Amino acid sequence: MIRKIVDYQKLNEELLNLLVEKFPDGYSDKDIIAFRNAQNEFIEAVEIRTNDTIYLVKVGKRLVQAMEDFDSDDDNDSNDINDDLDTSSI
Repeated sequence: MIRKIVDYQKLNEELLNLLVEKFPDGYSDKDIIAFRNAQNEFIEAVEIRTNDTIYLVKVGKRLVQAMEDFDSDDDNDSNDINDDLDTSSI
């Protein structure tokens, strides 16, 4: 499997969705993987997997906010679909 370290800002919608699915209530300390990268920088990340790749998503205060925003956008999108239905003939 390929391993990639990514910043949450570079996640596409599919990966962000996987992240929210894996951690619907947010991640805890036990979910965090800590290591030093090739530049000897201390990195904390959470892991998500696809069929062929393991992604280590760098964590921070902004990741939590991005997950919450994405989840609430998803909820709003599903509500918008129902708002467009014409139920007057039912």
